[in-house]
Amino acid sequence: MGKNKEAEIVNSVETLNLKLNKMRKAQSKFAKFTQKQVDEIFFKASVAANMQRIPLAKFAADETGMGVVEDKVIKNHYASEYIYNKYKNTKTCGVIEEDKAFGIRKIAEPIGIIAAVIPTTNPTSTAIFKTLISLKTRNAIIISPHPRAKNSTIEAAKVVYKAAVEAGAPEDIISWIDEPSLEMTNMVMREADIILATGGPGMVKAAYSSGKPAIGVGAGNTPAIIDKSADIKTAVMSIVHSKTFDNGMICASEQSCIVDKEIYKEVKKEFENRGCYFLNKEEAQKIRNTILINGALNAKIVGQKAVTIAKLAGFKVDEDVKILIGEVESVGLEEAFAHEKLSPVLAMYKAENFDDAVQKADALVKDGGLGHTSSVYLDAKNEQDKLNKFQSTMKTCRILVNTPSSHGGIGDLYNFSLTPSLTLGCGSWGGNSVSDNVSVLNLINIKTVAERRENMLWFRAPQKVYFKKGCLGVAIRELKDVLNKKRAFIVTDSFLYKNGYTSQLETYLDKMDIKHHTFYDVEPDPTLACAQSGAKVMSSFEPDVIIAVGGGSAMDAAKIMWVIYEYPDTDFQDLAMRFMDIRKRVYSFPKMGRKAYFVACPTTAGTGSEVTPFAVITDQNTGVKYPLADYEIMPNMAIIDADLMMDAPKGLTSASGIDALVHSLEAYVSVMSSGYTDGLALKSIKTIFEYLPRAYNNGSNDPEAREKMAEAATEAGMAFANAFLGVCHSMAHKLGAYHHLPHGVANALLITMIMRFNAAENPRKMGTFPQYKYPHTLRRYCECAEFLGIKGKNDEDTLNKFIDAIEKLKKDVGIKSSIKEYGINEKDFLATLNEMSENAFDDQCTGANPRYPLISEIKEMFKEAYYGK
Repeated sequence: MGKNKEAEIVNSVETLNLKLNKMRKAQSKFAKFTQKQVDEIFFKASVAANMQRIPLAKFAADETGMGVVEDKVIKNHYASEYIYNKYKNTKTCGVIEEDKAFGIRKIAEPIGIIAAVIPTTNPTSTAIFKTLISLKTRNAIIISPHPRAKNSTIEAAKVVYKAAVEAGAPEDIISWIDEPSLEMTNMVMREADIILATGGPGMVKAAYSSGKPAIGVGAGNTPAIIDKSADIKTAVMSIVHSKTFDNGMICASEQSCIVDKEIYKEVKKEFENRGCYFLNKEEAQKIRNTILINGALNAKIVGQKAVTIAKLAGFKVDEDVKILIGEVESVGLEEAFAHEKLSPVLAMYKAENFDDAVQKADALVKDGGLGHTSSVYLDAKNEQDKLNKFQSTMKTCRILVNTPSSHGGIGDLYNFSLTPSLTLGCGSWGGNSVSDNVSVLNLINIKTVAERRENMLWFRAPQKVYFKKGCLGVAIRELKDVLNKKRAFIVTDSFLYKNGYTSQLETYLDKMDIKHHTFYDVEPDPTLACAQSGAKVMSSFEPDVIIAVGGGSAMDAAKIMWVIYEYPDTDFQDLAMRFMDIRKRVYSFPKMGRKAYFVACPTTAGTGSEVTPFAVITDQNTGVKYPLADYEIMPNMAIIDADLMMDAPKGLTSASGIDALVHSLEAYVSVMSSGYTDGLALKSIKTIFEYLPRAYNNGSNDPEAREKMAEAATEAGMAFANAFLGVCHSMAHKLGAYHHLPHGVANALLITMIMRFNAAENPRKMGTFPQYKYPHTLRRYCECAEFLGIKGKNDEDTLNKFIDAIEKLKKDVGIKSSIKEYGINEKDFLATLNEMSENAFDDQCTGANPRYPLISEIKEMFKEAYYGK
């Protein structure tokens, strides 16, 4: 975008007319683009929005004073990654469907200029969503932001626009009103070809009254029934998880909870246990007077915390209260609690039976949420008649079963056939033109029933894993006899090379007449520059097998060299791109193995890199560590020969051993853990407790301990390769990047504190993954302890004894008790604390943690670990 582009301010009728004329010309050009051109623009724009998810979230929260930054990050991430993943293969140009036998062909044509009205509740994520689907369909889009969120909305639009133009889109294809007003918004709606409106009822009504086709969405007032057949913990935690997401500003969020009288007390107790506050009669009346002002929703409560709303109403609650719950009876409009509240305020009704609950839910929807969303918790397998009654009665376009409605309504998080969208149609019931989640194609009424489903998991490991002391020669022989390899490229570090760690391997290769070259310039915490340098040498040598020999650094560097060798044009930023779900990531690693087979030979017992799809690489320009993840970079063969580990120094033995312990602990409590990974994790933990002190104290004089630790590290690697890790590794990555602490030491300093953090039965936020129904990490840690024979008088006592045992193990192998004791200057540490905390939150490992951490919580844990509290 040129300088004159930046100077074009749309703040009057005249400047708006000029802009619309330019947009018409731009859209005419865009309409002639091919599918390939459009998809490239869509991809680059999605990536750009994805990369700015945190700054945009902070901007929106600061400007509006509403919601939760960390949840806005998820919404921005969702609006870019999930929307891209949904439509990346959707045809939107030319012939999109053809049946030659019946002689039918469908051809896609763009509409023209889209007028997009953006709400104050989701100012950046909705802007990202609407601009991306407009680009995918070759439309121009002009945004009318909410006056109280104009700057963050415009910034989000600028991010997408800049990336789109750089990728080849015409200039002026995306624009916005810089100084929004009712007059300007009405003009945009009159002049556009179609209106995509998200906002209050007045704005949506104006869109439909503009005389132009409009896709608008109605108000939500989601009722959630908890039947007596429901899993109460799952139901309550799902509602709490949903209702506290961005402080209740998702329009699909639960507004009322209707509970069968037989389980009412139990449900109430569970809500209380989860940090919800039940209002007494006096407090409830004060909240009623605060919810509505002159019959309309009080804008001051929207997106605020429960403690803030209580203060506005004139009373106090604890800072940690998550939701204010009013026990009410009336479902009519005279009851303020029966309205949409867009905040952590919930109405709770007692139902005589399921039929009564459905009647109440139906009445609540008819009085304020027709067409939007309704929710029910029940035994879907054995209570199908109840589900049938609910779905046939409710006039809502989304009927969610056993699902958090905020997350479930927007699609693709808890049911993978429900279209991902941030604009939810309400059909003719809600006075809307669409009944589905708004997408690039949906223009018809569809009534969708979406039951909660668990996502597919996996277990993947290298094709071959050789183990047992002395197995190196047998494994290497296969390269010649079975795989017919002729040229081997060895990647290691200078210490291992100069001390003969590769000499036996080189001897085996010589005997088999396999030519070889050794690259030994890998340093601890390898940089991208190192990987690029090695790949350059690799390209000259042209190997058909790559053999990584060393600890995590050598194996990680070799993996990146492998990618660059096979795909020289690879962009590192693409490789390093974050994802919420590895199956839905915007960027997919290329297919590996075209040129070379990959073999990993660890010389330490800890990293697990020999059996994982992960590599940690450092950007030499910024010092930031990037944990990369994709199953394409999992080694083809792993050789676990304890002979290569016999002479490891004490410090390395200690750090790598505790690193392996943390791998197993985090894999066991991960939201993605499974029975396939649990056994490996438990076995690894037990082996480490038994053999790490022996390996540390006796070294090569205790070959059994060395071999057992080698096995434990690889078992831990296979566990976390499939279950992923957690926030301990997220924080450890940043401690290493900013203060150069060895990775295993960093993990050791954090793990027990994070265990207490994760074990909270009532966490502020839990991890989002369909298998993870409610917090139960305390019990998971206790299972690990019990496998070791540690048992207390209750779960809390067992956890304390387990943590004591871990602390003793750390002390026995020379781990100090605080970051400060490792010589990290306090001033330097505090100067990096905010940036470290934010980057740790954004680390790829955070997503699988069972407790979803706030940035402020990570910051406090860093401080505690520094001072050793």
